[in-house]
Amino acid sequence: MAAADPTTRTGRAPARMQVDSLCRYPVKSMLGESVDRLFVDERGADGDRRLALLDAATGHVASAKQARLWRGLLQCTARGDAGGVSIVFPDGTRVAADDPQADELLSRLLGRAVRLISRRDPGATVERPDPEKLLALGLDAEVEGIVLEIGKATPGESFTDDAPLHAITTATLAHIGVEALRYRPNVVIATPPGYRPYAENDWAGSELTVGAARLRVIEATPRCVVPTLEHGPLPLAPQALRTPGAENRVRTSGSEAQRPCAGAYLEVVEPGVLVPGDAVVRTG
Repeated sequence: MAAADPTTRTGRAPARMQVDSLCRYPVKSMLGESVDRLFVDERGADGDRRLALLDAATGHVASAKQARLWRGLLQCTARGDAGGVSIVFPDGTRVAADDPQADELLSRLLGRAVRLISRRDPGATVERPDPEKLLALGLDAEVEGIVLEIGKATPGESFTDDAPLHAITTATLAHIGVEALRYRPNVVIATPPGYRPYAENDWAGSELTVGAARLRVIEATPRCVVPTLEHGPLPLAPQALRTPGAENRVRTSGSEAQRPCAGAYLEVVEPGVLVPGDAVVRTG
C-alpha cells in the first residue's frame, strides 16, 4: 500500500500545523463521516460516538476491539444530520437508527442479539483482547482479554473509550503508510515538511489552540487491533499496528507495559468550532 499523502487536501505541504480534515463516528465501531466543521466541548465532538450497540448476551458495549465478534460493524457506515443518525449496511440498505427494524437488521448482520443505545450507563464496558496476540493467532482466535470501563475521561453519555477527542498527524500517517480513517481520529493535523512521525508522544501536557478552541493533550494514543481490520472496501492492514509496535511503544495511563502508540488523546479546555485550514498552535 502506498504511504499516506503528507500534504493537505489542497495538495501542498503546509508551512505550519493546521487542520487537514475532521471526522465523527455517530455509532461506535462503525465507519463515520468527514465534516467541514466540528463543534467540540468537554463531551468531545458534536455527534461523535453518541450511539452504540449493546450485546444482549454479555452486557458489554460492542467494539471492534473484539474483532472475532464485532469486526462486521466496520462494514456499516453511520451518518448524522438534523434528522438524526442513519446507518448504511454493506448491501446499501439505509435505516434510521431509531427505526424499530434497526436492531433486528444489525442482529442479523452480526449473528448476535444487539440493540442500539443512546446513553452510556455508569460502568459501561468493552472487551479488549491483546491486539498483538490477535495478529499473531488470527482474528477469530479466542484470545483472553480484559474488560475495560469506557468513557471515564469524558463527561456526558457518549461512548468514547479513553478520551473526548483523538488527533493524529499526517507525518505519522505517512510514515506508517495507512489511511487516516483506520485510526478513527476526530482531527487529522497536517504538518510541515520534515515533521517527525510520532511527535504526538511529546505533546502530552501541552495545549493546542485550534480556532477558538483550546485542547489539552492527555497522552499518546495506544492502538488496538481495529486499525488493522477491513474498513468497508479497505483490506486488512496489519502494519497499522505492527509498525508502531516495532517503533513507538509508550507507557500510557492504566498500563504497566509499553504499548504501540500513534496519535494523541485530547480533552477540551475551551469549546469552539474547528474547520479544515485552522492553524494548530502548540503551547507548553
